[in-house]
Amino acid sequence: MKPPPFDYQLADSVSQALDLYARSEGDALWLAGGHSIVPSLALRLQAPSLLIDISRLPELMGITLTEEGLRIGALATHAQILSDPLVRTHAPLLSEAAAHVAHPAIRNRATFGGNLVLADPASEFPAVVRCLDAVFDIVGPEGARQVGVEDFFLDLFTTALEPGEILRSVLIPPAPASLRCGFDELARRHGDFAMVGAAVWLVVAEGVTTEARICFHSVGPTPMRATLVEEALRGRPLAADEINAAQAVLGNDLDPADDVTLPGATRLHLARVLLGRILHRLAGQTAMETAA
Repeated sequence: MKPPPFDYQLADSVSQALDLYARSEGDALWLAGGHSIVPSLALRLQAPSLLIDISRLPELMGITLTEEGLRIGALATHAQILSDPLVRTHAPLLSEAAAHVAHPAIRNRATFGGNLVLADPASEFPAVVRCLDAVFDIVGPEGARQVGVEDFFLDLFTTALEPGEILRSVLIPPAPASLRCGFDELARRHGDFAMVGAAVWLVVAEGVTTEARICFHSVGPTPMRATLVEEALRGRPLAADEINAAQAVLGNDLDPADDVTLPGATRLHLARVLLGRILHRLAGQTAMETAA
């Protein structure tokens, strides 16, 4: 199919982009990597009068380390997230997840910010940034504002972004000492959307889990926190009995719906398997470091 007719404008600054949007009276879309917008236009799911290209805005670029944490520009590509040394050092969970995202041709063009704004519940990055307690730097007609990740993902393909706002960057707070983290997913083929995926973020001090954040994707309308599993792990050693107990309560956190690809009960079973796999892997790393 062909998209409906639209005008195109390349913005050279955030302020110009916001002005173009205002002059369109809200009948415009942002274009960055284009991997979600272009197919939706071709299928005529969206029909804006104006496409505003923000793919060259310097304010949205760069990956920098600050006192507040790691700041990732919204235009960072998936390939940059995978390969950047600052991300590998200060947000290794993102690097680990990036290797599972789509295929190299897509990763070379698709943007980190575009992925998060789309808020596809089957996507890896939303689950990871929720696990990392990220903060979203947003700019719009009313100025700049900060939105915590717990308030950003609202529903299926729905975020806290208001019409005319742009995601400028994402801040990942500094990692605590004794951090243990891991990401994995189960997919029919590497690069396909996962049947289930999980990001696990633990602080383990002297063999005891003191903090835990666990988030799944492909199991609900948003990236889903497993808060009861987190409670089951806190204050306990990361050992086989505790891991089994955490797996047992996962059904109280997740209730995946049946769909045309997989029954909900099967998806929940796979989530339990994946949770156990990641936790046992992190427990093994902890045991090796303790022995050393």
